[in-house]
Amino acid sequence: MSSNRHKIPPPIRAKIEDARVARLATLDTRLRPHIVPVCFVYDGKVFHTAIDQKPKRVAPERLTRLRNMLAVPQVALLIDKYDEDWTQLWYVLIRGKAKLIPMSGHKERAWALRKLRAKYPQYTETMLPNDAPIIRITPDRTSFWGKI
Repeated sequence: MSSNRHKIPPPIRAKIEDARVARLATLDTRLRPHIVPVCFVYDGKVFHTAIDQKPKRVAPERLTRLRNMLAVPQVALLIDKYDEDWTQLWYVLIRGKAKLIPMSGHKERAWALRKLRAKYPQYTETMLPNDAPIIRITPDRTSFWGKI
C-alpha cells in the first residue's frame, strides 16, 4: 500500500478515470458511517459527484450523504476493482473534504456537469439537470493497493 498527500501518480489516475463507480462514505454528527455508490469524475485535483434524478425516497436536500457532509465534511471515496482472479484486485482510497458547489459556481458546475454527462451517457439533461446538487471532494490523503 502506498500513500500520497497531494499528487496521484499517472498509473493510478488512469485507473481512477476508467472506473465507473465509487463508494462515498460520510459521517453523521455522532460519527456513524453512511456509504453509497456514486458516479464521479476527476480533474486531476478534485473529484465531483452529483445528486441525479434517479428515484430516491426523500428530496435531494434531505439525503443522508448531503446532510452528513454538510455537518461533517470529512469523507472517504473508495474506487476499486474486484475480480475472481485476486491477482487483478486493486483499490484507491481518497480521504478528503466534501463541499456542495453553490449555484453561483458557474464554471465549476458547468465543467462537472459536462464531464459527468460525457462519462455517463445515462446522464441526459433530465437525469442530471443543470441545477443538480454537485459535490466537490478535495483529497487530503490518497492510499492505493493492488494491481496498479
